[in-house]
Amino acid sequence: VRCGESSQKLSNFLDSVSFFAIMRIISVALATFATANAFTTVAPIARPAFKTFGTVLNMASQDELKKQVGYKAVDDYVTSGMVVGLGTGSTAYFAVERVGEKLKSGELKDILAIPTSVRTKEQAESLGIPLVTLDTHSKLDVAIDGADEVDPDLNLVKGGGGALLREKMVEIMADKFIVIVDESKLTDGLGPGFPVPVEITPFCHEHTMRQVAALPSCAGCKPVLRMGSSSSNQPDGDEIAVTDNGNYIVDLHFDTPIKDPRQMAADLKNVCGVVDHGLFCDMSTAVIIAGSDGISVKKP
Repeated sequence: VRCGESSQKLSNFLDSVSFFAIMRIISVALATFATANAFTTVAPIARPAFKTFGTVLNMASQDELKKQVGYKAVDDYVTSGMVVGLGTGSTAYFAVERVGEKLKSGELKDILAIPTSVRTKEQAESLGIPLVTLDTHSKLDVAIDGADEVDPDLNLVKGGGGALLREKMVEIMADKFIVIVDESKLTDGLGPGFPVPVEITPFCHEHTMRQVAALPSCAGCKPVLRMGSSSSNQPDGDEIAVTDNGNYIVDLHFDTPIKDPRQMAADLKNVCGVVDHGLFCDMSTAVIIAGSDGISVKKP
């Protein structure tokens, strides 16, 4: 009887812990396998799912790549006493962060910065970065910003975050314009990989959209009015997106590469009702690129 009671107690105990014990064993086993897989070559016959998982463990996250180029741009191009243009977006965020860090540590002194959007202004203020505007400082030593696309001539598409007008106004006045991207932003031709944003006046915006679409240099584009938040070209609301400047944005979608970005840029500027556009041609001093093989720098 006593033996039977002991067996029953053991069975009850195993029932209560077996699930958690099994899950723990599986978790440890998977972690061990993943760690080993991260440092060893898996034979081709290994299951693709595990091989992919091991590869992911070896890759730096996209945010880490953005941080690398953001920090390098500040470390290489910003020195004490400069007037610096602060870009807008998820990559430029890290450059602003780095300026704040180096000011706080004392590595940088007497920096004045010009933000290119309200959200960059708020980030800079939170970091204690002294801010000015183009009204008092029309000449900048350097501007640092990200890009949505970069072609082989280092022409850019910018404005996915909706700050294209202020970005261009600031960055065109800088002695050096440093572009920071990860390798996913490199393209053989602008257009298909990312829509070209065009900032237009709210007045008769549908008319302006038709004028833009009719331009020969924009042939094949599909104009889409940005809806919801101006900081994303993905519709996320029912209201028309409004920029920091009170304007609308129309995103030009292309199925094939833009044949002549410079001509298109000039044509867009000549349309009455267009405030500015996201083609930044012949402006880049250097493009700092983070990729799986490390950081590289391209210059015109």
